[in-house]
Amino acid sequence: MQVMTLVKTTKAGAGAPPMALMQAIGQLGADAEAAGVLVTQGGLMGREQSAFINIRSGKVIVTDGPFAESKELVGGYAVYEVPDMAAAMDWAVRFANLHTAHWPGWEGEIEVRPIFG
Repeated sequence: MQVMTLVKTTKAGAGAPPMALMQAIGQLGADAEAAGVLVTQGGLMGREQSAFINIRSGKVIVTDGPFAESKELVGGYAVYEVPDMAAAMDWAVRFANLHTAHWPGWEGEIEVRPIFG
């Protein structure tokens, strides 16, 4: 089964992640790739370089950034090919533990979602 993990910052003003965290995330990605479970991963740019497409009352509305800082920001993602949700949760918890070890004070959440198909 494939799952997508989304990491979200839930505390405004967290700033850029420390280099030690980025290096640890790179190593975790290498470990997941070596284990044959990583499909893809990446970080997302801030809201200042994003756009939104909304559908309201049958109309498509395109809004370009920059946008005001929000309380919750999706900062990155990973897609895994794993045998079950337990394995997906293991990788997500490993990722979360990197944040507590390398970015004290950071607050967020990791959403783990199965992919159709």
